[in-house]
Amino acid sequence: MKVSVLSPMPLHFSRQVASIIFVCRLECSFIVCSSNYVTDIPSLLGLLIEHLTAEKYECMVCCEVVRLMAPVWSCQSCYHVFHLNCVKKWARSPASQAEDGHGGWRCPACQNVSVRVPNSYVCFCGKVNNPEWNRNEIPHSCGELCGKKRSGNDCPHPCNILCHPGPCPSCPAFVTKACECGRTSQSVRCGQAGAIQCNNVCDNLLNCGKHTCAQVCHAGKCQPCLLTVQQDCYCRSSSREVLCGTDNEAYNNTGYFSCQKPCSRMLNCGNHNCLQLCHSSQCQPCPRLPELVQTCPCKQTPLCKLLELGYPERKSCTDPVPSCGKTCGKILPCGSDDLIHTCNNLCHEGECGPCSGNSTVSCRCGFKKRVKGNDLNSSTDLLFLCDKRCNKKRSCGRHKCNEVCCVDTEHKCLLICGRKLNCGQHKCEEPCHRGNCQTCLQSFDELTCHCGASVIYPPVPCGTKPPECKNPCCRLHECDHPVFHNCHSDEKCPPCTYLTQKWCMGKHELRNNIPCHLTDISCGLACNKLLDCSMHKCKRICHKGDCATEEQCKQMCMIRKSDCNHPCMAQCHQGSPCPKSPCNAEVALHCSCGRRKETMVCSEASSNYQRIAAIAMASKLSDIHLGDTVEISRLITKKEMKQTRLECDEECAVLERNRKFAEALHINPALDPFHTRGSGSKYSDTLKEDARKDLKFVSEVEEEIKALVEAVNKVIELMQWKFLPRA
Repeated sequence: MKVSVLSPMPLHFSRQVASIIFVCRLECSFIVCSSNYVTDIPSLLGLLIEHLTAEKYECMVCCEVVRLMAPVWSCQSCYHVFHLNCVKKWARSPASQAEDGHGGWRCPACQNVSVRVPNSYVCFCGKVNNPEWNRNEIPHSCGELCGKKRSGNDCPHPCNILCHPGPCPSCPAFVTKACECGRTSQSVRCGQAGAIQCNNVCDNLLNCGKHTCAQVCHAGKCQPCLLTVQQDCYCRSSSREVLCGTDNEAYNNTGYFSCQKPCSRMLNCGNHNCLQLCHSSQCQPCPRLPELVQTCPCKQTPLCKLLELGYPERKSCTDPVPSCGKTCGKILPCGSDDLIHTCNNLCHEGECGPCSGNSTVSCRCGFKKRVKGNDLNSSTDLLFLCDKRCNKKRSCGRHKCNEVCCVDTEHKCLLICGRKLNCGQHKCEEPCHRGNCQTCLQSFDELTCHCGASVIYPPVPCGTKPPECKNPCCRLHECDHPVFHNCHSDEKCPPCTYLTQKWCMGKHELRNNIPCHLTDISCGLACNKLLDCSMHKCKRICHKGDCATEEQCKQMCMIRKSDCNHPCMAQCHQGSPCPKSPCNAEVALHCSCGRRKETMVCSEASSNYQRIAAIAMASKLSDIHLGDTVEISRLITKKEMKQTRLECDEECAVLERNRKFAEALHINPALDPFHTRGSGSKYSDTLKEDARKDLKFVSEVEEEIKALVEAVNKVIELMQWKFLPRA
């Protein structure tokens, strides 16, 4: 036996109170270890006494501590203790009212409905009003024996401990109890809720009254007999296989059930068979016996009158019943309420023939139709179901009835509503209805955070978010860096922001201060990896994956042409020679003296040189006709074709002549005595373009600069006059 210690005893506990708590703890340890009885009632009793005595118990309504001398009220269902004034206010508030429509108020803890509002302060056992506080007794108790009836079993002994809060502990008395089958008995505790079972076979008579139970001693009634037997019907024409004991009360020494076929047993007359359906009682006398038949077949004329008319008297049931000769007149099944059809044949035995008229039949919803009388064999044929579907709205106002031959007046909708509730997670499981669905009530469990440290206790409205938790997140993360975020209810954790070193995607450089969650880092430099063509390098910014996004390289071929030494500039053509296409590179052409300068396309410059060379070749050929020797090798070589130049014009000739004059006269060319450099334009091309766009503005700027220069010159002249010696 193990004694548990919950907390130290307060110093002012009396010996009686301490003994109650010790017994409760001891009994709790003993009972919990037992295999037949598990309960936490003693521990709850001890905790309530300790907390109330130490003033550690809080009222659930006001969340204040329950003082030793404060009037209280205890719920008899959950045993929570509240301030009496708090319970009164709660019971009168609209939030506490029961929703079942029968009145009453709900307990704040267990929601148990009570009809009467507490208005007096009584002890826990209910014997004393306004109990006085005694430091040697349990707070809010009367100090006398409890004496309440124990709940949960049929214990006849009252509670034998002092007035106490919470449930009464289990009864410690020993009683003699019989086992489930009643063959043996044992001495057990009265409060033991478990049943006693022996190891003997039950052997009680089963429901069939023939066989006995083969189970070991058990609780409750014995199971029905599971053996299969064959039973005959009352007329002995059919049989069935059923469990033994089925319909034993219907057995009448001939059979167990009715097969719903004609009996066909021979009647007491010895001439006819029974026409009734299979029945349990004896067959009726033959309905054709002379003493039973008193009228003609159509029931209109007594046989005594027919005997007076000379008809023979019937001696046995086989003799024919004389006919009166009148019209039969029996009502046929094809008739209706408005028009009754009768048999038009003469008085006869047996069933009437088919009707020759027409009948009006109606369905249950009121639709009528005409049919021939010979199609109706019984009164049940007068009712039929039409094919008309009901188009009225059901009680929910959303769905149509669609019932065939509908006679319903309320048109109740039997479908499930299925609409989303206010929580957004569950669907309404009530029958389809009008208006808004009720609030979701599918949350009565504790709502915790992911790590379980923070808890919201029920009742919790469905859809409530989990509570916030201040503890660090304890989930398994992809990296091993320190965790800087708290416990959360999201599916994924926030990305790790720990600063690390990572290589860029192109492995160009090792980047610093990169957050851990970033994977694709670009350094911003060109990739510069060799492409598949082995001629070019990737020009994309540092990237991941393959460089070539297409099958063929789209860069320009940089192989030098053989004729002009410029790049090919065609689309990359790996493995094939450069195409023969005109060169579009721009070249700067100068004249021989260097004055003229012009930018042209390489192919146009080459063709222009060929044209000039052809003209020169023609002039040389004319000299050949005159008998002179001409050197033409320089005109046809590729080297000379590359050295294409512009032709000097007349101005170039003037400049060349002035230069030679300056050399002959030993004049410095830098002084430009012949204004060789003044022949060009005084204004730049940019200034000309600006003047062409806005001449007024350019002129104003020129005047301002001119005025500024003149002002500076005047200042210089004044300074010079200032320092000149005076006469």
